[in-house]
Amino acid sequence: MTPELQYLTYGVILLIAHVIIQATFSDLSKGLGWALGPQDEHRDQNTVASRIERALANYLETFPAFAALALILAVTELGTATSALGAAVWFWARVAYVPAYASGIPLVRSVAWFASLGGLAMMLTALF
Repeated sequence: MTPELQYLTYGVILLIAHVIIQATFSDLSKGLGWALGPQDEHRDQNTVASRIERALANYLETFPAFAALALILAVTELGTATSALGAAVWFWARVAYVPAYASGIPLVRSVAWFASLGGLAMMLTALF
């Protein structure tokens, strides 16, 4: 398995973890009764749960590009050490993004986001 596909596998695991984390924080912030009930009424969630929800939405915006690049590199066999490093950078930046966003510490979230885009760019350069 190529390094890019290995990180794609890790990315899917991270997606599942992200969804579980988001659902847990959202449900807990709205109360156990709401979480276990039909959830018909709207309840606002706390700030951290809202941040984690936005972090998940952001992950879902970049994951398709990462998956496409990983698959293209594997199929075309154009993967390089740079594209493998780019996949690693993207993955670890996305791992860091969740606590960075949830914490609300200024600038940290943006650094993780830009690093993940840098990883995608590193992968993309292998195709040209």
